Amino acid sequence: MAALHASGLGAAPETARPDFSWLDARLRERVEHGWFDGIAMIVGRGEQPLHIACFGDGNPDRALHVASTGKWTAAAAIAALVDEGKLGWDDPVREYLPQFSDLKGKATLRQLLSHTAGYPDYQPEGRRRDDYQTLEEAVSHIVDLPAVAAAGTVFQYGGLAMQVAGRMAEMAAGQPFDEIFQSRIARPLGMLGSGYAPVSAEPGFSPMLGGSLFTTARDYARFLMMMSQDGYYRGKRVLSRSAVSELQADQVRTAAVRRGEYVELARQDLRKDIYGLGLWREEVDAKGDPTLVSSPGWAGAYSWIDKVANVWGVLIAKANVDKAVADGYSTFLGSTICAPMVRTAVQEAAASGVRTALVPVNGAKLYCEESGSGEPLIFLHGHSFDRRQWEPQVKHFERSHRVIRYDLRGYGRSSSPKEGEEFLHAEDLRQLMDALGIRRAHLVGLSLGGFVVTDFIALYPQRVTSATMAGGDLFDVPGPDEPWTHEALARRHADIAAVRKTGIAAFKRKWLEDLVSHGGSARESLRRPLWRMIDEWQAWQALHVEPRLLLGRSARRHLAASKPAMPVLIVRGDQERMDFAVRELLPQARVVIIPDCGHVSNMEQPGVFSAAVAQFLAAPPGDAA
Repeated sequence: MAALHASGLGAAPETARPDFSWLDARLRERVEHGWFDGIAMIVGRGEQPLHIACFGDGNPDRALHVASTGKWTAAAAIAALVDEGKLGWDDPVREYLPQFSDLKGKATLRQLLSHTAGYPDYQPEGRRRDDYQTLEEAVSHIVDLPAVAAAGTVFQYGGLAMQVAGRMAEMAAGQPFDEIFQSRIARPLGMLGSGYAPVSAEPGFSPMLGGSLFTTARDYARFLMMMSQDGYYRGKRVLSRSAVSELQADQVRTAAVRRGEYVELARQDLRKDIYGLGLWREEVDAKGDPTLVSSPGWAGAYSWIDKVANVWGVLIAKANVDKAVADGYSTFLGSTICAPMVRTAVQEAAASGVRTALVPVNGAKLYCEESGSGEPLIFLHGHSFDRRQWEPQVKHFERSHRVIRYDLRGYGRSSSPKEGEEFLHAEDLRQLMDALGIRRAHLVGLSLGGFVVTDFIALYPQRVTSATMAGGDLFDVPGPDEPWTHEALARRHADIAAVRKTGIAAFKRKWLEDLVSHGGSARESLRRPLWRMIDEWQAWQALHVEPRLLLGRSARRHLAASKPAMPVLIVRGDQERMDFAVRELLPQARVVIIPDCGHVSNMEQPGVFSAAVAQFLAAPPGDAA
């Protein structure tokens, strides 16, 4: 669907416009799968939209309850009272609500809004959930609950503490909370379709401050315009700069953070400074200043400000939860791809010297990028990765080669396979080379990419100048000459069902942990760049009966018949399995072992890997072995 520019938000200046079509396609698929009836998204910079897109029955003016995405706006409304001097961030609960005479009364406003107040997260089992229409009544059902910890000692994400913060705001302002929000935030910004009252009776969209906001994409975009401009909107100050800074600052401080919190799940970052006031600090720079802040909702809504790309964005959606969960889709974590995919689009629009293409091959399209000039050098990525795996090598080799990196079919921006549709990755590569006018090329592949290189030199040795296989060459799996048996299909369907039951997000996290845990001493450096690719991976292969896309066991027979004579380099990390049986078929192969290194050697030890490949490529043909 083409992007829409809606009245009231203006149009972006006609400069190098980012291409958001890749993100659009992912969101459209979610509607097609039935996980959402509709999605509305707006991405912008300052007070200008860069992109407005709607899918299904999504509409930028359609109001939906957004669950925890309303925590940010709730905290902002309370920040306005702090600006007015009616509240202080370090005011204790008991100053406004003396009935909190126990440990809970010592918690401060700051701690209530940062989930460090020591309060229970939600009402315990057996008690009514907090969907009360007034904060006075809600708080009357919180006061008797025991504290779970002393204030400031534990981060525990939830909704009850924010209810108490809202009641403090009501006492200070002499107004119901929704009117505090309307008068300080909504009306000054023109958010005419947004509010906290009445509180929804639908499970998951309460309590009031933490779950009941209803809003539209256009309304929430105005809030983000203001927040991204340090409190200004259309020349008028809505919040002070210090209030905006306080909302985004590390408010967890010395509180303990358990494993499995949102920032770890979404960004694979294990630090503690993960929350401000009403918002998540998804990314921070080396000084600890936030570079990506957000407010995700469990049902699919998501809002963010990205200071690296200087953009903001909001996704308004409400999941068909039963359908989504049955398919293994996480309605809470599924929107985490939006911010990084938008950042990538913005950065690509500003980049120079990179040529891109969607190349038709055998009924599909492969996305490729190329830069530099000289002899062609083609990089092939590993399973669950995409072309970005090779970012550490591109700058090194584009000075001397025409560097091509592409997404294999079923990965990144390339077409997905179809069950029952047979093809070979190696044949896709041949057609890609034909389309790009490449007669012969140097090939470098890792893991799955290494298997594809092995297949290619077995089938098309005359098209290869040299071959580098890292972490993968011969693959002991059935090839196209071994059709699926009924027993194998039954096992495969059972595996797919298990992935759906566990959830795709959990499956991906386990896959990541397996990759990282088998690395060398620098293995933790892999976590975030690997996750960037794995999180955006559609995981088609894990959810389908994949055709035989590699020669598998039949590669030996093809290699024996074709007897490839080009220079070959085999690269292994010293933490990998040391099996070099392929040298029986490629006796000219040279082996390089990278010390203190695991499977993803080009990313874990990028300098050593690049140097080994560069030395290999520079060697005269007779010396390569």
